[in-house]
Amino acid sequence: MAVSILHRVSGNALAVAGLAVLLWFVGAIAGGAASYETFQSVMGSPIGIIVLIGISWSFFNHLMSGIRHLVLDVGAGYEVERNNRWSVITILLGILLTALFWAVIILV
Repeated sequence: MAVSILHRVSGNALAVAGLAVLLWFVGAIAGGAASYETFQSVMGSPIGIIVLIGISWSFFNHLMSGIRHLVLDVGAGYEVERNNRWSVITILLGILLTALFWAVIILV
């Protein structure tokens, strides 16, 4: 049940926050150098980084949950023990992929 709720929450977060940041980014590019510098300064601040980490977690969580739902749609994984195990793995993979993504961004 938690995976289903997180799937919906992460999808809505991608739709709202992700789209807002994307539109702001495109608008900042179109707005000129000063507008883009403002975007960079806000997104480079601690609050901006938290927003970007949240958006990336939403993406990876939604991706992993979507793959899990695809496997379930095929007809596999309905056994209670296996379904519970993959539910936990789905959540952990979303967190792990987000951490790896940001480790690559920060370290490279």
